[in-house]
Formats: sequence, C-alpha cells, structure tokens
Amino acid sequence: MTNIIYTILGIIVFIVLISIRQINQYENGVRFRLGKYVGIMKPGWRLVWPIFYFYKKVDLRVKAVDVPNQEAITKDNISVSVNAVIYYKVREADKAVLEVEDFYYAISQLAQTTMRNAVGQVDLDELLSQRDRVSENIRSIIDKASDPWGIKVDNVELKDITLPEEMKRVIGKQAEAEREKRAIIIKAEGEVIAAENLAKAARTLSEAKGALHLRTLQSINDISSDKSNTIVFAVPLEILRAFEALGKKFSGENKSEDK
Repeated sequence: MTNIIYTILGIIVFIVLISIRQINQYENGVRFRLGKYVGIMKPGWRLVWPIFYFYKKVDLRVKAVDVPNQEAITKDNISVSVNAVIYYKVREADKAVLEVEDFYYAISQLAQTTMRNAVGQVDLDELLSQRDRVSENIRSIIDKASDPWGIKVDNVELKDITLPEEMKRVIGKQAEAEREKRAIIIKAEGEVIAAENLAKAARTLSEAKGALHLRTLQSINDISSDKSNTIVFAVPLEILRAFEALGKKFSGENKSEDK
C-alpha cells in the first residue's frame, strides 16, 4: 500500500515538474485549453497541464524588419530601387497569435507593398529631399493596417535609394548647372553693387571742386611707380573749358585796348 502511495505521489510530482513553464520578463504567453483561448500568461513560472492546455510565447521587444530592395516607379515615371528597415513591437500578444498566422512574415510583406505604393505617389525630387516625410507616410499606413494584429509600428527608415546610371548623370548635370547659375547670379549682384558704388564716387567727385583733379594726380602717382608703364594722359574736360574761358577773357581785353 505504501509503495502505491509513493508511486502516485511520484507521478504527481513528475507531472507538476513537467507542467512548469517559464515566461520571461520580455514575453507573454497565450494560453489555450482544449484548443480554446483562455487568457494571457504573465512573466514568471506558470503551470501548463499537458494534454489539456497549450501555450505560445510571444516576444514583446522591439523588432527590426529589413525590407529588401523593392523596384518602384515614382510619380514622374522614374524607376528606383528602395529598401528600408521597420521597427515594431507586439502590443497585444493574444491578437498577434489569434488574428494572423505569422505576424513577422505579414509585417514584411505589408511593408514591401506599402513602400512601393508610397514611392509611386511622389516625384523623384520629393523622394530624395523629403525622405523623412515619405518614411512617416509609410509608417502610418503600416501601423493602421497592422493594428488589428495587436502590433505597434514605431518607426520606418528608408535606408538606400538607388537610381539608374543615366539618371545619376542627369542629376549630376542638373546640380552643375544649378551651381553655375548661382555663380552667375552672385557675380551679377557684385557687379551691380560695384556699379552703384562707382556711381556714388563719380557724383562725389563731380560735386566737389578740384576733387577730380586730385584723383587724377593720385592715379598718375600710383602708376608712375612702375617705370615699365606707358602713361597716356587724358586732359579732363574741365581743364579745357578753363583754358577756353581764359582765352575768351584775354581776347576780350585785347579788343578793348585796341579801341
């Protein structure tokens, strides 16, 4: 009789030991009884009786899904190759098990189709210059579509955008033309400023008596320091007019004396 009791106790202890399951801190367990969902198992040691109960662990940590290169056509009909990485986590373990067969595979496929559609809605310039906005658009679409699966999409990052070689050359020529355009504009603006300053200087010299003569003498002095220079001196119009006035004055005096 005693041996039978020990045997029964041993069997009970053995069944209890093999029924102990450990749920880690970063996990939840989805419990089933005879195939029917009965609840969530929190972290710690839990009893899962064999035959009658079954459970499935779900990792609640943030996961990264590397979306492979996807060939897509932009809104302006340019073929590009785009890849991305998606960061998401399971928010409700029961939905992740009950509502979708393999949520990891489902998220990857959903991301690929969404990324192709999002790229097709923007121009190439917008895709290259506003990558963050395109990424946020993809994230919001995937997050909304995966919400029934109990999944929260935290972030989507577009990693690489590969262009055809001929398009790279076109963009390079466009950038070069843009730089030349800016250089011409800056040069023209500098010439306008220089012309305005020269006009101000000319007005100042013309309004001040003798200023033009002093500036001419200063220029001659600067040039004469180099003996190899040949100076062609142009007489200012004011000097010629002064000589003309003096000549008229002397001729008038001579006529008065003859009378």
